Parts: sequence; C-alpha cells; structure tokens
Amino acid sequence: MSTTTVNITAAQVKELREKTGAPMLDCKQALTEAKGDLEQAVVVLRKKGVSVAAKKAARVTSEGSVASYIHAGGKIGVLVEVNCESDFVARTDDFKELVHDIAMHIAASDPKFVRKEDVTKADFDREKEIYLAQAIATGKPAHIAEKMVAGKMEKFYEEVCLLDQPFIKDQTISIGQLIATKIGTLGENITVRRFARFKVGDAGETIAITKPTSPKGE
Repeated sequence: MSTTTVNITAAQVKELREKTGAPMLDCKQALTEAKGDLEQAVVVLRKKGVSVAAKKAARVTSEGSVASYIHAGGKIGVLVEVNCESDFVARTDDFKELVHDIAMHIAASDPKFVRKEDVTKADFDREKEIYLAQAIATGKPAHIAEKMVAGKMEKFYEEVCLLDQPFIKDQTISIGQLIATKIGTLGENITVRRFARFKVGDAGETIAITKPTSPKGE
C-alpha cells in the first residue's frame, strides 16, 4: 500500500499564517495533515487550539498587567503593559510568561513603536525618501524603484515595530504571531498597550504607546 506525499509550499504556509495568525511551524504541520487543503488546515488549527486571532481582535482588552525587565548588569530596563479581557487570564502563568517574554524582547531588540500603524508620518516619510533616493541612484525606472521602496519599508517595519520583529527566542515567528498563538491558547484577545525602554547613559529612551482604536477598528 503506497502513500501519497503532499509537497507543501512556502506560499501555502504564508497564506495560512496570514489567514489565522498561527506560527509558521503550526501552519506547515496543519497543511501537511490536511494534505494541502487550506480550509481543512484552518479546521486542524482550531482543533489544536490555535485560534483565528483576527476574530478576537475587536474584543475590548481592559485587564492585563504591567511587567518590568532589567537586563543583566542593570544597564537596560523595560516596562511594558500587556492587556487581555479578564483578570482571570491576567493571573495565569501562560499570560505572565508572555508578558515577561515581551519585556525581555524589548530590552534586546529596542523597538521604537508597538505596530505599523503607530509609525509617525515624519518617520515614514523620512525612510521612504531615503529608500526612494537609493533606488533611483541605481538607475532603476520609477515603477521598479517604487516596488523596491515597498520591500524596504516592510523591512523597516520589522526593525522598528515590536509586533513585526522576529521573536528573540524563536526567530521563525514574530512577536505578533507569538501573541496570536497565546490568544488561541488562552481564548481571549491580547494587545500590547505601551512600553518604555531605558538604557544607562542614553538620553533618547524609547516610550511607545499604541494608537487607540474603536472596538470595530475604525
């Protein structure tokens, strides 16, 4: 009796990850189990407790906790507020571990904003102008230069936005994907409200607050 091996592509994994918010490894495993069927893979993830985080994104997060992290030697310190829906979840070990991991990540990776939408217009315009000038300097046509800029802006977001940064303890997922996994595990919406990062001798400490949105994301 022969078995059929299904070749799962990176594009399929990416599509499922964008659809569910689940980590890449979970998506690949779900697609393999579902023999490449995207909708069935979503079902597999749900059965395994990896929820579709987008469905909970509109839920109000008014509970949570504030955590601190001091890097070895006392040279870098972080305060971060992470919110959830109930005090019950805020008291769980899973949630506390998540908040600690986020604080530790901020200390190590020095993000400037919580998410893409928080990037100021001035910062966005400055980076785009630099990347566009670099692209044009290579002699590329305008339409090609614009595509190059778009790609570099995504890289810029990965460098400065907390939710887009690769998680320091697992570079295959972003902080946003880490949170999405915890949403699936804990069953509540989870958001990073704000953080502050201080470094000894650095007058330009980072204080980031996510822009408020309505429950409908308006």
